[in-house]
Amino acid sequence: MLFEFPLDIVVYTTKFGIQLCADSRTVLKMLPSESVDLIVTSPPFALLRQKSYGNEAQEAYVDWLLEFGREALRVLKPTGSFVLDLGGAYQRGRPVRSLYNYRVLIEFCDTLGYKLAEEFFWYNPSKLPSPIEWVNKRKIRVKDAVNTVWWLAKEDFPKADVREVLVPYSERMKKLLEDPQRFYRPKQRPSGHNIGEAFANDRGGAIPPNLLVIPNTVSNSHYQRTCKALGKQTHPARFPQDLPRFFIKFLTQPRDVVVDIFSGSNTTGYVAEDLQRHWLSIEINRDYAALSAIRFMEGWDLQDIADAVKRMERGESLNIHEFGSVAKQMRFVMETKAHGYLDEDA
Repeated sequence: MLFEFPLDIVVYTTKFGIQLCADSRTVLKMLPSESVDLIVTSPPFALLRQKSYGNEAQEAYVDWLLEFGREALRVLKPTGSFVLDLGGAYQRGRPVRSLYNYRVLIEFCDTLGYKLAEEFFWYNPSKLPSPIEWVNKRKIRVKDAVNTVWWLAKEDFPKADVREVLVPYSERMKKLLEDPQRFYRPKQRPSGHNIGEAFANDRGGAIPPNLLVIPNTVSNSHYQRTCKALGKQTHPARFPQDLPRFFIKFLTQPRDVVVDIFSGSNTTGYVAEDLQRHWLSIEINRDYAALSAIRFMEGWDLQDIADAVKRMERGESLNIHEFGSVAKQMRFVMETKAHGYLDEDA
């Protein structure tokens, strides 16, 4: 295990990671200084209406989030990054936007000492029109479909490699690469930039912009299907896997340490496991933390999943890999006995 924690807050472990049930402010204090490469998280937003997963009031939100940011800065390596996804909000009873997400950015930088490496914007084209009052009823605002994503760093030069997140070339660029002489001549652009012949070299893909177009449309994942089969409520605020995947690939290398301090259904941990990064996810609600283990149980028998979730909800800590292997062996023995292939004493 990468870090050691009291067993009563450990919900489950995997090959690369640990899921905890605790207050992140407490857990961050347990971590050694300069031990984390990346924190990527989406905290409960400062919405006007209280949500089932818990969210702070707008008035207290910035000070509340600063408590986490202060300790997070200590545990980040000098080359580490903190990526913070924040949705927008309106002021109460007015078609006027709240500035809370920008106040968070300013306070993190001016008060805590973070550096703004770059601002990103996550555009979710599938997002439903909201807020209803101003968009659907009065029709005086357009739908709010973009989240601000602050890429914050501890120092000026955090670890980053854009070659890990290149995107496919446009059709126009593909034609240029096939025959540079026919489609392009080196010249000075109106901006004053000199674009030479090296522009037409194939580097494996295009550099992505800071506008991330990622639909949040998954409705039939293993996690969702299994929660439904178990009669359990999925976490209501799940972000798409491609959002943490982009930043984990961009800002870390295999075996680096990735932390999510508001893990919810543990999308971040699941992606980090897939990318062979060590991960630590922290969720204050044990039911949500236990259900997130379902992400790592594809191929399991439903009864085995139900048994594992029940044990974690009761407070037990499970090694997902070991529990899955034992459960399969036990089920095999039970089935062979039921069919008369083994003696009762076997």
